[in-house]
Amino acid sequence: MIKNEAGAVILRIILGLTFFIHGFSKFQGGISNTAGFFDSIGIPGFVAYVVAGIELIGGVALILGIGTRIVSVLFAIIMLGAIFTVKLPLGFLGNGQMAGYELELALLAMAIFLAFANRSLFSLDNKVFNKEGK
Repeated sequence: MIKNEAGAVILRIILGLTFFIHGFSKFQGGISNTAGFFDSIGIPGFVAYVVAGIELIGGVALILGIGTRIVSVLFAIIMLGAIFTVKLPLGFLGNGQMAGYELELALLAMAIFLAFANRSLFSLDNKVFNKEGK
């Protein structure tokens, strides 16, 4: 049981860190650039702010184990959006100029796993909610 929970903790922290860094880089590199990219593919630019905010705040929450299921579902939605709006036409490995959807697919799988997994031993969710991990 501890081994399974340790694996879930590692996945949760790595996924949270990955999304935090991606959200931070969107703000650091100029969120208006990301908003412009969103506009160029037919998605309203304000969605870039929402996505970056979810990545940044959700990443911290996931690292701490707060709202793991909700945050994981939001991350899964973001990854589905990225795959179907940008990455799918590039193929699994990409087209030589842009990466394919392999990273987004892996992050999607991690998010789905965490959305369905029991709360882990090292999670603030256990302190806020019951300790049974249901």
